[in-house]
Amino acid sequence: MIRSILYATDLGIYAPVVMQHALGLAHSFNADLYVVHVVEPMGLFAESVLQSYLDEQALNALHQQGISTMLGNIEHRIVDSLRDELAERQQELALIRSVKVIQGEPSQVILEQSQRLAVDLLILGSHGQPSGDITHLGRTAARVVELAQMPVYLVPLLQRRRPTDG
Repeated sequence: MIRSILYATDLGIYAPVVMQHALGLAHSFNADLYVVHVVEPMGLFAESVLQSYLDEQALNALHQQGISTMLGNIEHRIVDSLRDELAERQQELALIRSVKVIQGEPSQVILEQSQRLAVDLLILGSHGQPSGDITHLGRTAARVVELAQMPVYLVPLLQRRRPTDG
């Protein structure tokens, strides 16, 4: 029985497609839907650039206040976008229990949230990159599928080529 679902979004171009799958399944099972977006930490290059322009106190303030403000702003934009997109479908909007934006390594945060929320199903896009006739999973999707302790519903994001397509 599926009572709760975690939808992990990258907010990319295919996010609305994956969201429709998440909403459809949540509606079908009358399940609670949780939405999470993970923001990766700054890389070493960005960090070193900031260090060259900011003193230690300003850099610490930026990390503490700036990052949390940024995450909060992204969260508000996602919520507003969902409200706009689902304005005519209040029943589906009511299935969404929370929207969280968290900084960290994507697969690790997704798996931690799935455990913390004790969800019955994870939904995410595959982010496959075509390589000849083989479609590969993205790094995050592959890691989540490998380590998840509940079923994972992957939405393919690239159209597969058939051998007859030349």
